[in-house]
Amino acid sequence: MKLRKKLIEKLFEWSQAIYLKFKKKEPWGISTSELLEFPNHSFGKNLGSFLHKNGFELIGKVERHDAYHVLSGFGTNVEDEIALQYLCYGNGKRTPYLTGVLLFGTTLLPEYASYYYKSYLIGKQANTFHHFDFKKLLNTDFERFRKVIFSETQLLKLQKLQGQYSEFNYSPQTIN
Repeated sequence: MKLRKKLIEKLFEWSQAIYLKFKKKEPWGISTSELLEFPNHSFGKNLGSFLHKNGFELIGKVERHDAYHVLSGFGTNVEDEIALQYLCYGNGKRTPYLTGVLLFGTTLLPEYASYYYKSYLIGKQANTFHHFDFKKLLNTDFERFRKVIFSETQLLKLQKLQGQYSEFNYSPQTIN
């Protein structure tokens, strides 16, 4: 399984470079350190905390992907990345890149099919979130924002699901 996960990681790296060349969105131009300066309890501060914890900076033009991680609590390992895409697919997001991740991820890691399917169902039940302009929402209260998208039951399901399948999930907590 380790070899299959490494293969998927390499496919992510390779495909991301190609995907970014065709992406027409403007980068946010915000660093992790700038996000960490946002007010406590804000979405921006939580996003900065997630990035800092993982040693990341936002990738220009696809910043929303990290926003999805923070809102949903999915970690950054391979199976969580694929489960996050299933959540987004369930939520109505449709892109060629997402479709490719679902096909390759499911084919190469079929032992996580239950994780993926349950993530899809939660995304389907959640309020639509993939269309938000997340940059404009960085000052928004994080917990209120999450509750606009996910019910308390859905948040508990996500947390339980991620705990079952991933040892490296991101547990979003409001920054005090």
